[in-house]
Amino acid sequence: MANGSRQAAWEFFGIELKRRREDAGITQVELGARVFVSGGYIGQFEQAIRKPQLDVAQRIDESLQTDGIFERLCRKLIDDPRYADYFAHVVELERLATRICEFAPTVVPGLLQTKEYASAVTIAANPFKPDTYVDDIVTARLERSLILDDATRPEYWVALHENVLRIPVGGPQVTAAQLEHIARLARERTAVVTVLPFAAGAHAAMGGMLKLMDFEDAPPVAYTETEYSGTLIDSPAVVMHAQRTYDLLRVATLSPEASLALIESAAEDFRRCASST
Repeated sequence: MANGSRQAAWEFFGIELKRRREDAGITQVELGARVFVSGGYIGQFEQAIRKPQLDVAQRIDESLQTDGIFERLCRKLIDDPRYADYFAHVVELERLATRICEFAPTVVPGLLQTKEYASAVTIAANPFKPDTYVDDIVTARLERSLILDDATRPEYWVALHENVLRIPVGGPQVTAAQLEHIARLARERTAVVTVLPFAAGAHAAMGGMLKLMDFEDAPPVAYTETEYSGTLIDSPAVVMHAQRTYDLLRVATLSPEASLALIESAAEDFRRCASST
């Protein structure tokens, strides 16, 4: 589904939600209380500013007795076999964000991955899948990165643990090209990239990756992920804690200039390794 038609479908979702809510004679605040979000969030759903997560859509159906219409709409709009169920909604939010901040402890973030690096990561996790499956996953990942080419692209802040620079994903040549791609984006000021060096030791996000997203007309969210699941967080208190974690990470990283130098040095190391084999 193209982005324009998808947005139109979310607008229909919002119009229908407002109609069903008003027919039931309840306010946004009352519905929000029933489905465990704020009344303001209900208003944002109705205006298609923010998209509800599947469990919220299910609770809306239960509260308004709408026979599953909002769950079905939500599933259709976030359903993309190229993304894990828990990540599809994050992809939608990336397209709307005005700022994205990420911490990557071991793997280059998807928005920065080259085709060859993405292929190597996908094959490593899915060694028995056919090429068509790998190609679909990689294409989806590259499509996500197009938001960085848009004139209205979000501010993109990335903190990479030095692990990311040292693990030879897909072999030294692929890793060198990946690091050179990151360096180019940093030099072009498409992204602010900093590196958390090994010497920093313990840090604020020892639990794993972290993504923060800000929006023009909606509250910020945080996203965390493990190998088999992801959690999208919109609780203001928890998001604020996640933002503080990212602030602590950022002050522990090298400066953008020193980080760029380290990235380029690591790329050169992999280039030399590739040429000697």
